[in-house]
Amino acid sequence: MEHPAYTLSGLVLVGGIAGYAKKKSIPSLAAGLIFSAAFGGAGYLLHKNADYGLELALGSSTLLLAAGIARGLPVKFSKPVPLILTTLGLLGSGYYAKKYNEFYPIF
Repeated sequence: MEHPAYTLSGLVLVGGIAGYAKKKSIPSLAAGLIFSAAFGGAGYLLHKNADYGLELALGSSTLLLAAGIARGLPVKFSKPVPLILTTLGLLGSGYYAKKYNEFYPIF
């Protein structure tokens, strides 16, 4: 269950570095580092079967989804970065919401 968190960690880190390299965007670099640390921490907690790993992964994915939607709405999702953020956030949120529901049944 930690593998998607580690994958998301690597992807957002690469995206943040790419945003900085291409446009000298400090916010992209900062967001990439913060989200990467959050997903990496969630992966570590999930690997150790520690408390709050699943919640951290779900929360980080949901925030990534919200960021993608917030960046995509003004440009009507015509640019690749909002599409990628939204897709990664949606996939992560869906996966970790499913896992959360398996451990703590809501539905």
